[in-house]
Parts: sequence; structure tokens; C-alpha cells
Amino acid sequence: MVKHKKHIVTSFVMLLTLCFIPSFAQSNDIYIDQAGDGLDLDITQDGAGNVIGTSTTDVTLSGDDMTFSITQTGDNNIIAAVIKGSTYTGTWSFTGDNNEVDLLCSSTATGDCDDVTLNITTTGDDNDFTFKIGESSTSDDTSVSFTVTGDNNIIDSTVNGQNASLVVTLDNSASLSTNSTAGDEGVAITTSQTGDGVHGHGITLDITGGGGTIDITQDGLNDNIIDLTIDGDNFDVDITQDD
Repeated sequence: MVKHKKHIVTSFVMLLTLCFIPSFAQSNDIYIDQAGDGLDLDITQDGAGNVIGTSTTDVTLSGDDMTFSITQTGDNNIIAAVIKGSTYTGTWSFTGDNNEVDLLCSSTATGDCDDVTLNITTTGDDNDFTFKIGESSTSDDTSVSFTVTGDNNIIDSTVNGQNASLVVTLDNSASLSTNSTAGDEGVAITTSQTGDGVHGHGITLDITGGGGTIDITQDGLNDNIIDLTIDGDNFDVDITQDD
């Protein structure tokens, strides 16, 4: 197992070395296909146009007891990752505009993303976050936290599990007080938490400034809780709950 992990790190360092040479690349691109338990992966990228996987060549991490942390600074960055395993902890930090994150956890794979903890911090405008946890499988315990400062940020989350908790704290510019067009929203949040919850599902949204749209769907056998605080004008909010 030790030799296996050393091989991963060596390959990863070699790829970073190539990507940081200006004569060979215009941006920092990282593609990883990893299998094995106990992975601790930290990625830091600084500059515009950074890529950690794409929609066609993503980052695929397979194994249990996984920690995958990312820090990106700059604009127009992309992350496309597939996590296949039972236990995942992630800390993702972004500073910049027009960044895109697409995360699938347990995509037709080994493990059901049974225990997931994901913390995302973002400062910037026009960022797009899409993540699906559990998918057709059922995760046991999911905790996701967003702290976002900026305008026109999009959060689209789907969790299929027995116990899901989503916390979003978002601070928009007070000048964006209308959502007259789709591209001029303070925030757009679409979240769905489904599954026969053992402890129920919970969503906490604390939104300040700007206008926007919020769509929430929760269902399961036990109590579902929504704690929604909005301080701003021109919001369109739709909530659906079943048990």
C-alpha cells in the first residue's frame, strides 16, 4: 500500500511540473485516475484558466477514507470530479470569478458515499456549483456547507440519502436588487434532498442582498426541516416537502 501511494504522488508531481511550464501550457491542467484506500490529496492552483478535470476527462478517485482538498485562486477555473467510495471529506476554497465546479459522488461505482463532509468557501462572482451525492444509491450521512460572497452565483445540489444537511450562507451585492434577467440574479439555488431519512433532512439558507430564485425539494419518511433567512428584494422561492 505504501508503494502504491508513492506512485500516485510521483505521477501527480510530474504532471504539475509539466503544466507549470509556460512554453508547454497556457493554464494549469490536472487529470487524475486513482484507486486505493486512505487517499489524502491536496491541490493548490493560482492563476486564470486552471483545470482539475473536464466534462470529458474528469478526475476520478476510487477508495474509502478519502480526503480531497482544493484551493484555487483566479478566474475561469474548472473542476470536474467523480468520487467513488464510502467516506469522503473535502475542503474546497475558491477566490475568483466565472469558476465552475461539477462533483459526482458514487457515480455508478464502488461505495455509496455513505459518509460525506464537504465545505466550500467562495469569494467572487458568476460561479457555478453542481454536485450530486448518492445519486441512485443511498448515502447514510451527508453534510455540505457553502459560504459564498459575490453576485450571480449558482448552486445546484442533489443528495439521495438517509440523512442530508445543507447549509448555505451567501452575501450578494446590495446593488443587485432585481432579477429581471437570468444573468442578473444575485443568486440561484436549486436543491433536492431525497431518500427515506433516518433522521430527516435539513436545509439552512441565509441569503443577504440582491434578488434571485430559490427552489427546494425534500422528501423522506421522517421530518424535513428548512430554515430560510432572506434579507433582500425580488426573490422567487418555491418549496416542496413530502414525508
